[in-house]
Amino acid sequence: MSAAVPDGGTVVRALVALKLRLLRNGLKRSRGRAGVYIVGAVFGLLFATGIALALAVLNGRVAGSGDAGVMLLGVLTLGWAAIPLFLFSSDESADPTRLTMLPLRPGPLLRGSLLASLIGPGPLVSLVLVTGAALSGANGGASAAADLIGVPLAVLCLVTLSRAVAAGNARMLSSRRGKDFAIFGGLLFALLVQGANVGWQSTFGRPDANGHLDLSPLRPITAVLRWIPPIGAMDAGRTAGEGRYALALLQLALAGALLALLLRWWRRSLQELMVTADSSTLEVARGVQSSRGWGFLPAGRTGAVMQRHLRYAWREPRAKAAVFTSIGMTLVICVLSVVQGWSSVYLLAATGMFLGLQMLNLFGMDGSAFWMIAATLRTPADARDELRGRAYAVLSYAVPVTLVLAVVLTVVTGDWAHLPSALGLALALLGCGIAVGSMLSVLAPYTMPADSNPMRNAAPGQSGLVLLNQFGSMLGVALLALPVAGYLGWALAADRPTWPLLAAGPVYGGLIAYLGVRMAGARLLERTPEILAKAIER
Repeated sequence: MSAAVPDGGTVVRALVALKLRLLRNGLKRSRGRAGVYIVGAVFGLLFATGIALALAVLNGRVAGSGDAGVMLLGVLTLGWAAIPLFLFSSDESADPTRLTMLPLRPGPLLRGSLLASLIGPGPLVSLVLVTGAALSGANGGASAAADLIGVPLAVLCLVTLSRAVAAGNARMLSSRRGKDFAIFGGLLFALLVQGANVGWQSTFGRPDANGHLDLSPLRPITAVLRWIPPIGAMDAGRTAGEGRYALALLQLALAGALLALLLRWWRRSLQELMVTADSSTLEVARGVQSSRGWGFLPAGRTGAVMQRHLRYAWREPRAKAAVFTSIGMTLVICVLSVVQGWSSVYLLAATGMFLGLQMLNLFGMDGSAFWMIAATLRTPADARDELRGRAYAVLSYAVPVTLVLAVVLTVVTGDWAHLPSALGLALALLGCGIAVGSMLSVLAPYTMPADSNPMRNAAPGQSGLVLLNQFGSMLGVALLALPVAGYLGWALAADRPTWPLLAAGPVYGGLIAYLGVRMAGARLLERTPEILAKAIER
């Protein structure tokens, strides 16, 4: 017997109510989360209001103020298009595959989803920013009339663009490969944002010879952006204020055409999701790959643990996000230092610290599967092998990354004389990070969330333990590395040779890592019940 199909109005009201209920229930989960959400929303709204007022004040006072508004909407458009690619799994309301089993028609589903998408701080902040961008080039009553149409039209285009991208790539983004793409894409996006920030400050954010801010160098770029909808919808007010009414109508018409095309794409994507089976459910079982070990790994439990941890680092989205975020943070620091002129080969030390701290919360990633590991920990040797295998896994990718980045930094800076000491310091920090991470994994474990969202690394209520791990680990690594850093500082101040650190750094780091793993292994057996409770808590 087929299920009754609800009418369109009921579906629209239900989807809007569902979005409101999701927001309310999300805030009710914990007071801390509600406080962070409210403070973040208020801060974002105040920040957007400040930018909008600044753009409005610049109108008529600074050359190229309207161009700044065009650039702002260009950045907003890029951001709304990229948000679902990077944060799709963290927004349950953006995933239309959750509704595929319901008897819904595409039309009402589209209307309800669009109205629900307009609820929340994101669209409100965007409305404020678009209004400010429109005011930056407004001039007279004709501009006001065009902006009354263009501003809401631009916001609708932004929200529809985001949801259309999410629906068109829903199955890809919800898969493991999609989460991998989100990780790599997020790092690339961060690098692009930093590059754009540096370029803006160095090219457009400086006063002219008379000390006045001049934004007119933006004009060659904005001359093209003005005709790209939805940017043109916002710029129609400026065009109308200049008396070019036909061009203003053309800009609004192009934005309306874009909105129609996005809605059509969104509707077609929803229809395909509702009536087409996921290809992963149609594949025939391919059999289970034999779990043979990798020939280059150590024998025994240590090699097996190393293989398991490396598979986690490649297949588990949260583990992969942690690894590549550490590498990405180092790359961002290095790129900024090169662009801004303060680069040094000693920035390599950040790589050693960040990658060494991949040993933090080793057992939280295992989740409920940790009970299988705990059942095999019978002797102190088993515990040491468990930690040693995970440490070897971290070293297997941390050391090559450190060596490659050392060569790149040295080529860029030309400071070949200090390469040995910088590399020795980085490897010493790497060993200290492994020691500290091993100890904190045993003494201060915290619960990981049950989902595979790479953007969430802790379950609610674990803030204290997370802060202890993050700040305590950095402080511990800094203290343990004091002998190496102290010798380096003395050698540089006294003009003594620093090259001995090339041998002393790895030896010292290896010794500290050995002692840390051994001490953590001695405590692992007695702490196993508590670690197991944290691992399976959700």
